Amino acid sequence: MFSAQGYDALRHGLAVVRRTDRGVLRLTGTDRATWLQGLVTNDVLALSPGQRVYSAYLTPQGRMLTDMWVVATDDALLLDVPAPLAVSLAERLNGLIFSEDSQVSDVSAQMPCTYVMGAGARLDNLRAPVLPGSGVLVKDVEFCVPVLAAYGPLDALLAANGLEALQSAEDVDLDTLEVLRVEAGVPRFLVDMTEETIPLEAVIEDRAISFTKGCYVGQEIIVRVTTRGGGRVARRLVGLKLEGGDNQPSPARMAPIQSGDRPIGQVTSAVWSPALSAHVALGYVHRDFVEPGTAVQVMAEGSPVNAVVTALPFVPPGS
Repeated sequence: MFSAQGYDALRHGLAVVRRTDRGVLRLTGTDRATWLQGLVTNDVLALSPGQRVYSAYLTPQGRMLTDMWVVATDDALLLDVPAPLAVSLAERLNGLIFSEDSQVSDVSAQMPCTYVMGAGARLDNLRAPVLPGSGVLVKDVEFCVPVLAAYGPLDALLAANGLEALQSAEDVDLDTLEVLRVEAGVPRFLVDMTEETIPLEAVIEDRAISFTKGCYVGQEIIVRVTTRGGGRVARRLVGLKLEGGDNQPSPARMAPIQSGDRPIGQVTSAVWSPALSAHVALGYVHRDFVEPGTAVQVMAEGSPVNAVVTALPFVPPGS
């Protein structure tokens, strides 16, 4: 359940979020990085222990099987993936290993993902982000706020960096974090992205795709669309700011988006934004309606609500 106090901690203070919505796979073996490099869209060879990079894993047709954070530790690569997919992804990836020295295991229970988030997570004194064999603490920015992403035992990782004081941060639930995610305009796999999604439709190419690395599965489609097609796709994910106050219902997932009587898309996520005092949503619209400032209508409980296409993020970093 959304918490105003938790939201304030995420935005302006310090909060701990147990990312039970995420699963963690552990990739080991001497060939782990070169093997994974040929599968995912971003450059994992450039990672050093204590770093991570956002990426996607595609079909040969360029559609998404999942997104993931690839996290480097001293002796492995961790794949931070949607929790419902962890078991099937581990089986699928192991099935793609032939002569390579690589192994994939599901370590979601042993190495859970936990976020320490908020203005207080903007730290410059991380001393030892990696505990050999135990986990890793990664300094990053996600959903437009500073984050320390812990993979492994949180208390031990914080203690290794002299950050025991952070253990007293307020626990905040995933419903409250979801508001930050939508305000940041970050699409979520299985919600805003599915196995039918091409990364260019979800506008994640700047974060998820390296255009200078070597080959990966699905690269031919991505290159064809970006070079020959000028990056044009039939639909794109956009932000929508709705008119009306908090007494108005948020549109449901898959609610129609219209321009007059013309259906042009569907909502994928919607929340009440405390920062903007408005309902905001993410949704896919036809490419003719993606420009910020475009007026549209969104159906909410059977009634059309005026909305405007809005540049993302809704709430920029530091706001």
